Amino acid sequence: MQIFWFLPTHGDSRYLGTAEGARPVDLDYLRQIAGAADSLGYEGVLIPTGRSCEDPWVIASSLIGATRQLKFLVAVRPGLHQPGLAARMAATFDRLSGGRLLVNLVTGGDQAELEGDGVFLDHAARYEQSAEFIRIWREIIARSHRGESFDFDGKHLRVKGARLLFPSVQQPYPPVWFGGSSPAAHELAADQVDAYLSWGEPPLEVARKLADVRERAAQRGRKLKFGIRLHVIVRETEEAAWQAADALISRVDDATVVRAQAAFARMDSEGQRRMAALHAGGARRDRAGLEISPNLWAGVGLVRGGAGTALVGDPKTVAARIEEYAALGIEHFIFSGYPHLEEAYRFAELVFPLLPRGVRERLSGGTQTGPFGEVVANLDAPSRLASQS
Repeated sequence: MQIFWFLPTHGDSRYLGTAEGARPVDLDYLRQIAGAADSLGYEGVLIPTGRSCEDPWVIASSLIGATRQLKFLVAVRPGLHQPGLAARMAATFDRLSGGRLLVNLVTGGDQAELEGDGVFLDHAARYEQSAEFIRIWREIIARSHRGESFDFDGKHLRVKGARLLFPSVQQPYPPVWFGGSSPAAHELAADQVDAYLSWGEPPLEVARKLADVRERAAQRGRKLKFGIRLHVIVRETEEAAWQAADALISRVDDATVVRAQAAFARMDSEGQRRMAALHAGGARRDRAGLEISPNLWAGVGLVRGGAGTALVGDPKTVAARIEEYAALGIEHFIFSGYPHLEEAYRFAELVFPLLPRGVRERLSGGTQTGPFGEVVANLDAPSRLASQS
């Protein structure tokens, strides 16, 4: 089990759908979040992509020197740049970071955004292009370790004599992650990627998706790793956690929800359609309507695109829900919370100690050497008091 956090390069706030409680997301703030994730023991951070976000490669590059072990899950988007350039970018980043790059293949599902970026392919053609793109990308980097070049003549992309002079640290290439819910996405995942990501649907639905991808991969003689993307709202009690969930959307008005859902409905993303269906396109707004599975809450998706569900509960409950997903075969968990800096600490402090022993030990890293908790009465450290009780 590997635990990741999230860099909110499209904004951060205490309340969704409003400027109230919002904070500027600048380099200093992103350094704080990345530094916290690094020191707390998170495996890495996901950096989102799209016109609503700062560029993920520029952001990730700016944080290499501010972190020590943290990995960066950075997006490549077919159609925005050529696979040869993307391969050089990835190899350079992997070398400069000491092998800390993970690549997130993003096909895209917002037609208006894609056309603004110069991509005018329909859903099926985008997946064809993505399959060609990542195949070229993989081969260029993998062959660089052997000093070889690569030729490819496809329907959408073509390269001749493509090569890298400076290979990546990771071999044969930095791992490729990918998420998508359509049959075309499952085919692409089964055929080419290393880890398949799902958004946070109820466990039964996630199990069905994973089973389909597994079967398709097995037909090709391949095995994949699996991950899930979720928000999390954890507090010391169940009551406090649900109060925090209610507070997160307490400033959202009806007009904002209607506008957001109309924008999501125009997308051709199967994953976004499934997210919207969880809350009936914004029609369900109370706890009974938004708790779509025990402790799985769809309130975030009222106004946020992409991952729209959160685990809500006390530490033991949240840890138990994580174990349920892990039992399905999920190894990578990418979490986030609002605001992201404070919630990175809260989740680590409340949930990390409840995860399986091997995970706890890896997360803590055994690096705690300074004061752990405030010394009591100038005499006793909390750990000493605890050991005497």
